Amino acid sequence: MKRNFKNVLCLILSLIFATQLFGMTAKAEGETKDDKGIVVDAKSALLMEPSSGKIIYEKNSHERFAPASVTKIMTMLLAMEAIDSGKIKLQDKITVSENSKKMGGSSMILDTGEVRTVEEILKGIAIASGNDAAVAMAEYLGGSESSFVNMMNEKSKSLNMKDTNFKNCTGLPAEGHYSSAYDISIMSRELLKHTKILKYSSTYMETISEGRKAPIGLVNHNKLVRFFNGCDGLKTGFTNEAKYCISATAMRSNVRMLAIVMGSPTYKIRNNDASMLMNYGFSKFETKKLIVKNQDLEKITLNKKGDKFLIAKAQEDFLITIERGKKNKITKKFVIAQNLKEYKKDATIGFCEIYNDNKLCGKISIYSDRNIKKSGVWDNLKNNFTELFDKAI
Repeated sequence: MKRNFKNVLCLILSLIFATQLFGMTAKAEGETKDDKGIVVDAKSALLMEPSSGKIIYEKNSHERFAPASVTKIMTMLLAMEAIDSGKIKLQDKITVSENSKKMGGSSMILDTGEVRTVEEILKGIAIASGNDAAVAMAEYLGGSESSFVNMMNEKSKSLNMKDTNFKNCTGLPAEGHYSSAYDISIMSRELLKHTKILKYSSTYMETISEGRKAPIGLVNHNKLVRFFNGCDGLKTGFTNEAKYCISATAMRSNVRMLAIVMGSPTYKIRNNDASMLMNYGFSKFETKKLIVKNQDLEKITLNKKGDKFLIAKAQEDFLITIERGKKNKITKKFVIAQNLKEYKKDATIGFCEIYNDNKLCGKISIYSDRNIKKSGVWDNLKNNFTELFDKAI
């Protein structure tokens, strides 16, 4: 009896050990752990600090995958460029075509012939991920979806997105339609320059009722805007081929993070990975006020002798996001307008570029603290003659 008990006990212990070993092996095959201790279960991922473009973490970031509705980041980027350049206005009218109406997948539920504003269509893309809204916008901006897709690919080339090719403006499955986490971070960073988009991508629920018997209810596919502190965009995506994807961004204490996740097995894992990546970024970076509005920045001399000068002052604050605990080499470069005969007090005279470790971080306008005329030809000749005379003595 004791012998049988021992055999049974050994069998149970062996099964427990085998189960634990198998579980550890399966986990090791499905996840990647790097020297930062970050574990991402998706096929590909990237974490970026967008103000500098610094990549904090990446996994298979240049590998090509189907991006699903994350494609619509490029659709929104071209729309925002047209809006901010004045080419189109938010209140311009878009008439929905039959081609837009028949789009499958995520929908804004638009009707053929329905007239909606650019802003409403933009909401339909950013909030509800409407394929019908994306095609309506594409046809309005490009004349046809195919022409708009050409615009998308031209823009991706101009942004040096080497692992991207668009076949449509929606992200619906299509052969040869692909992107990478790295390329998605590029176009996401570009879209973030158009800050108005965050007004829409951060909205969790919206209702559009004007001119309709049945109101359109929009619910954001990006649940992080509701459940992750500081999240205000950008775009989720899912198809059976692409699995669960996201380009997520959040801001805390003036620090912005951008996380890209592609090919995640479930939306919960996708959201968890994106949240974990952004939390990691927030723990490693901080934002400091480097320049205060109206601060004296530099003495600008206007002649060789150095007795004619002005003080360049900051027209605005300048914030810089830097790594915590790292020594940063911050330098400034002043560019002064040369076509002015006189610099007037409080008038803009150029700009100041700010560099971190020789990389441009941004620039601010500068103004003069006084009225002062530039040296003319006669003044320069006189100064040169005086300089020669002084040297001769």
